[in-house]
Amino acid sequence: MTSVAHMDSPKIVDIGLSQMLSLLVDHNSDKELDVHLVGGFEDVSPNHGNCNTRSESQEKLAGYSFPLCAKIVETLWNRQEKFHIRTLFILGHNTRRDLEGNAYPIFNGFMVGTSTGSITPASFDRTLRCPDEIVRRIRVSASYEDSSWKGKLMETYDTQTDQFKIAPCCWTLRQLDISLSLQDYSDPEILLMCSTSPSAEAPDFVENMRRQWEYLVEHPDWRETFPMKQPRIFERTAEGGWRRQKALIP
Repeated sequence: MTSVAHMDSPKIVDIGLSQMLSLLVDHNSDKELDVHLVGGFEDVSPNHGNCNTRSESQEKLAGYSFPLCAKIVETLWNRQEKFHIRTLFILGHNTRRDLEGNAYPIFNGFMVGTSTGSITPASFDRTLRCPDEIVRRIRVSASYEDSSWKGKLMETYDTQTDQFKIAPCCWTLRQLDISLSLQDYSDPEILLMCSTSPSAEAPDFVENMRRQWEYLVEHPDWRETFPMKQPRIFERTAEGGWRRQKALIP
């Protein structure tokens, strides 16, 4: 069995790992679990060490990847389960720099061979991101307003039923205000304002941000997206695509 998660903050590591493990193992089991950590890179300029400005927070000086990677390893160490870290392709190991010193991740995606447990570097374009991509993106970016998701990973795919179940998430009209205020900025400005690693983003980063804002302008009330707080469920079709189930609203 395999569990895959994208973690982007130390704040979700504790509960997130518990979510992942609850789907995999009996807590009383002493089986050794293989772990692969891939993706975090040295997202701080080498020149940051010489920076004496007080306006920059300690978080920015430490970067985003290092505190996150350290938290994951620390949490694995402190849990009662047994873990074997098979892959640790993070930080300096996963960093390349251009002639101007900008840092980029060598790999920022991978796929898992479920029959062997092996992992392989991979990249995914929009056609391979499965159903309801925009709603899933909005759910991730707006979930901080929904207390029910605090500190949790947002589960989407149910392996038992082979369905995408996009659980409901609430957001406020503040998301509409943010969307309206950012739409008029230029692409370079949006990249700098909305990304923690502007030089390392995918080519469609700004386009995806604009698509999210357009959706929020058209659907400012989360209840339009999740009527009666029902999940959005997608079933696989015979052709390999995805078809949305009709919502059953009492």
